Amino acid sequence: MKKTILVAALLLAISSNMQAQLVKFGIKAGLNYANQTGSDITINNSNYNTSAITSYHAGLIAEIKIIDSFSIQPELLYSTQGASYKSAGEEFRNELGYLSIPVLAKINLNKVVSIELGPQASFLLSERNNFDVKDANTFDFAVVGGLGLNITNHLFIQGRYGLGLTDASKDAQVKNSVVQVSAGIKF
Repeated sequence: MKKTILVAALLLAISSNMQAQLVKFGIKAGLNYANQTGSDITINNSNYNTSAITSYHAGLIAEIKIIDSFSIQPELLYSTQGASYKSAGEEFRNELGYLSIPVLAKINLNKVVSIELGPQASFLLSERNNFDVKDANTFDFAVVGGLGLNITNHLFIQGRYGLGLTDASKDAQVKNSVVQVSAGIKF
C-alpha cells in the first residue's frame, strides 16, 4: 500500500513538472500605433483623411508547447485602436477599446527568436470620440503576425502587425490596422 501511494505521488509530481514545462502563463503590455484605412471615409457627406494614433494594450498570455520549436500562444488583451480624422480644418479622434483574442502559431527559430502568426477576434468594449456618432461595429476580425525575442527564460519583447479584415465602422468602409510593441513576463 505504501509503495502504491509513493508511486502515485511520484507520478503526480512528474506529471506536474512536465505540465509546467508544457504550459507557461504570463502578462504583457505595450504601445499601439493604430490607424484606420479604407477607400470611402465619408462622414456627414464630408471626406476625411486619417492619421495614426498612439495608444496601448495590456493583458494575459499562455504559451502551450507542442514540440520544441512550435507552440500555440492564445492571448486575452485590452487594446485601444482607431484614428484621427481631418477634413477642411475640422479634426477629431476616434478611440475604440477592444477585448482582443489572438491565437498565434509560434515558431521558435532558436532559443531567442520566434515568428508569430494567426487570427485575432476583437469585441468592442468602448468607443470614445469628440463627435456625436457611435457607429463602430461590435466585432473586428484580423490577421496578426510578428517577431518575439526572449530576453531571458521569463522576460520577452514582441513586435507585431495586425491587419483588420472586417469593417470597423457601420457607416464607412474602414479597417483597423495596428503596429504593436510590447514587453512581458512568463511564469
